[in-house]
Amino acid sequence: MATQLGKKKWFLITMLALVGQVAWAVENNFFNLFIQDAFGASLSDVALMVSASALTATATTLFVGAWSDRVGKRKLFIVGGTFLWGLSILAFAALQGVSAALARDAAAIATFGITLTIIFDCVMTFFGSLSNDSCFNAWMTDVTDDTNRGKVEGVNSAMPLLAMLAVFGGAMFLMIVNEDGTVTYNYPLFFTIIGALVLLVGVLTLFLMEDSQPVAKQEGAYLADVLYGFRPTSMAQNKILYLVLGGYCVFSTALQVFMPYYVLYLRLPYILGENYVFVMAPGIVIAAVFTIFYGRMVDRHGFLRAVLLPLVLFLIGCVMLTFLTSMAGVFAGSVLMLCGYLGACACFGAEVRNNTPLDRVGLFQGVRIFMVVLIPMLIGPWIGSTISASSSAMIGFGVVGDGFTPSSLIFLGGAAVAMLTFVVLFVMRRVRK
Repeated sequence: MATQLGKKKWFLITMLALVGQVAWAVENNFFNLFIQDAFGASLSDVALMVSASALTATATTLFVGAWSDRVGKRKLFIVGGTFLWGLSILAFAALQGVSAALARDAAAIATFGITLTIIFDCVMTFFGSLSNDSCFNAWMTDVTDDTNRGKVEGVNSAMPLLAMLAVFGGAMFLMIVNEDGTVTYNYPLFFTIIGALVLLVGVLTLFLMEDSQPVAKQEGAYLADVLYGFRPTSMAQNKILYLVLGGYCVFSTALQVFMPYYVLYLRLPYILGENYVFVMAPGIVIAAVFTIFYGRMVDRHGFLRAVLLPLVLFLIGCVMLTFLTSMAGVFAGSVLMLCGYLGACACFGAEVRNNTPLDRVGLFQGVRIFMVVLIPMLIGPWIGSTISASSSAMIGFGVVGDGFTPSSLIFLGGAAVAMLTFVVLFVMRRVRK
């Protein structure tokens, strides 16, 4: 019988997961739009920003996760990090003005603005990872068990796309349509609203959260704890955990081949243009509902059986997005891809928590980020950028690529990488037998 969490814990999990993912949606999707719209950045600049952010998130989670294990506290880091996270988002509201004030001409403003955006992105990522990636995720593992983690992870995994829906749905009210049909936004007001929302969540968490009170780990050197998860002996003692992380790593890399450019692709004038939100929104809702209900399949049927359907849906969706360019085709492909993406993440996330040593929960959040965020973000976006830059024409319609426009081939590249996930699952099945 599944362990009951109670209303307060469910509220905190839902609120922190949703608002945390709203902030990450701004960072992972809106910053990509912002740096291109405000300063004319290239896809290579976007890939660099994604990679720098991934490095920051990994380092932060590794060191702070191990630190929270040693002091036996999660709430302090969650609340403090959330406040600083909100303030760092507010700083982006002034970025265009600061760049214009400190640079002398348009070219200098663009160069300086791109540099500042990447730096500020890393600062924001530091505070976000301190709060969300390391300690909130550790707190969730602390307060759940293997009877309810699939259900919790189904809700948690649905939040990235629900957050994307909230961000882009809200941004519609701040949308500016240019004379040539391209779309931009009132970025200063947008960042002010998101930053204030994150600050409000910090206040609510301060009063509502009860610390999970993990047993403080005092023995051993701190740096040895940080590096523990990368030792061969640790991998040998936790074979299934590292195989799950390996499969998650491959799948996340496949996702990162196209996801940083997904919205940029949809809003191209010859794809969906300013109507892209009307296709994204219902697709996201369908995928989120699917994931919330599908996550519990891990609890009922086990990881290896549950993860197969989402992976197949992901592959089919990517192939459809490669070859279909009509609104109906893009919608159908997006729904299947998003259902597969979220469903697979729910399965992988639950299985990672089920196999995480309970005396090193915070520490292994850093290992998880290293495998699921850093490696995929260092590899995936550059594959997508290279595919787009080298494509002489978009598949399905005759638009010549210029190296700065996402090509539909990025989805086929993602599907090709995702196929490797089945190799890891085969090895895992053999190890378990």
